[in-house]
Order: sequence, then C-alpha cells, then structure tokens
Amino acid sequence: MKFTAFERNLQGTGASRRLRNSGKAPGIVYGGTGQPQLIELDHNALWHALKKEVFHSSILEMDLAGKSSKVLLRDVQYHPYKQQIVHIDFQRVEANTKLHMKVPVHYKGAEESQAVKLEHCLVNPVVTELDISCLPADLPEFIEVDLSGLKKGTSLHLNDITLPKGVKAVTHGKPNPVLVSVVTPAAEESAETAAAAEGAAAPAADAKAAPAKAAAGKDAKAAPAKDAKAAPAKAPAKKCFFSSSLRRQGSRKGPHPRAFFLARSPPLSRIIG
Repeated sequence: MKFTAFERNLQGTGASRRLRNSGKAPGIVYGGTGQPQLIELDHNALWHALKKEVFHSSILEMDLAGKSSKVLLRDVQYHPYKQQIVHIDFQRVEANTKLHMKVPVHYKGAEESQAVKLEHCLVNPVVTELDISCLPADLPEFIEVDLSGLKKGTSLHLNDITLPKGVKAVTHGKPNPVLVSVVTPAAEESAETAAAAEGAAAPAADAKAAPAKAAAGKDAKAAPAKDAKAAPAKAPAKKCFFSSSLRRQGSRKGPHPRAFFLARSPPLSRIIG
C-alpha cells in the first residue's frame, strides 16, 4: 500500500497545532540506518487509510521527497473526542532485519463445524491478534485459521494451527495459548445442571424420609405408654380437694375450721371412761 508524505521543518506544540488546523497530520519516521525525520501527511487521506486493516499489518511504501522507502505503522495518537489524528509514527524496514509485530487472525468455517451445526455450541475467539516475528518479505497481512473441525468440549490451541512459512509466534512465556474455545449455551447447561440436581435429590429425599417414618412409628407406640403412666399421677390430685377447701375456708374472716371441730369433740377423759 502506498501513501505520500511531506517534509516538516517546524516542530513543537504550537507548530503541530497550526498544522492540524490546516488539515495536516504531523508524524515522524525513524529506525534503520537513517536519522529520524519529521513528516506531515494529508489528514483526510490518512484518516481513511487507517480504517483499512492492511494499513496496520503490512509493509507500506512511503513516497517522501521523490524517494520511495518501506515503512511500518508503529503508533497512532487520536484526539480524545474529535475525529482527528494527533500524531503518527512510522518505522523504516530493512530486508535483513526481523520484524516483531502483531497481525490479525481471521477465523473461518465455524458455521460448518460439528460444534455449531449439530451440537449448537458457541465459538468464542480468545485471540484476535497474534504477535509474530519474521523477515519483512515473510510478513503476512493476516493469519487464516480453519474452525470446521471443532467439536463440543474442545478448544483450539496455537500448536493446532500451521503458521505461514518463516513466521514464528511470540507467546511471552505461554507455550501453547488457547486461540478459540467452544462454549455450551447457557440454557442447555442450566437444563443439564437441573437434571443432575434432581437425580441427586431423589436418593437424598428417600434417605431423609426413612428416619422420619421410623420416628413416627416410635411416637405412635410411645403415646399409649405415656397416657398409662400419666393416669396414676392424676389420682393423688383428688386427695387434695378437702384440704384445698379448708384452705379456701381458712382464708375467710373468722376462726379456723379446725377450731370448730376441736370445740365440738368430747373431752379425752369421757372417751376413755
């Protein structure tokens, strides 16, 4: 992909602000054997070029002052809320120097896989960009991955795919990262969980019911025994009726009832004689 850049002589915050107000975007080119060079680009043309994926992941051909050079896009700074490019960085490319950059991953064939077509699972892409190292001539625009062999309960790892010739993946300490995972739908998973819970609850309910029935039988047998034991305990309560009546009468005003019986009884000498 080709684009045109122009030399920029002025630098600084004020100069860059005036440049952006005039419809230009400030930038810089560095790397390689040359010195860093300030450049400026047409803002609208650059804005539309940045919307293309190939502009981010492939070697670009820059035309500057009548000379063509190969560069890579390294950084873009955008305004926080305006549709405006604040600054852009490019790096020169040398044919014998390996590149280290990220390229997009394109997935295809998921609709034809067994996991989606027959088992109604969801394919969840975990990695959308892959960090690679290669020579400029071997740099791919993207890496295509076929997902037609996915099945339920499986996942696709980095070692399961074939990288383009001369390309090496940089995993940053992860030997075999996951690229794609197969997820079971939430409704189906909840139904399986509910069925398993019901199957586990049935034996538990029977186990709990057995002690309850045994306890009920013991209560039924213990009820007559309790009534039989309680009957003699109520019998002495009748003996207390007279004494309770005496206590009620003694609570009234006047002589105690026992004094009345003592006064009416004959003397002890008459009973003996």
